[in-house]
Amino acid sequence: MLTSLLIAAVVSVAALAAASLRRVPEGQVYSVRRVGRAPVLLTAGTHLVLPLLDRVTHKIDLGGQVLRFEGGTIYWQVLEPEAVDAVIDEAPELIRRNVVAALRDTATAHSADRRAVGTQLKHAVNGSLRSRGMLVTRVELDAA
Repeated sequence: MLTSLLIAAVVSVAALAAASLRRVPEGQVYSVRRVGRAPVLLTAGTHLVLPLLDRVTHKIDLGGQVLRFEGGTIYWQVLEPEAVDAVIDEAPELIRRNVVAALRDTATAHSADRRAVGTQLKHAVNGSLRSRGMLVTRVELDAA
């Protein structure tokens, strides 16, 4: 009886120790929240967390990401994880809406030079996204 209790205690402690370690891969940042505290960002490497109190809420990819929209493709990336943490779940839809709105507002949207229109869209969208920690690196429009 005492041996089985000891084994159960050792297994529990080992499981708790294993759950306390978080390995964050290169090119990612994890947002960790604890009740009543502001989020903490964990950069690449191994980190110690409290498994019953800390919770990974977002895994933010710092590499380039691709987003398709009606009419083209957007290439974007996260520059400031601290700023983007609050809106990372809505980021693709936010970027898509900004690009579609900028496309409507662009006077040269019907221009034959899709590359120039894409560059114009990129600059228009980046004006609103930079404050949120994101950057559109390229916009490719589909052939009309």
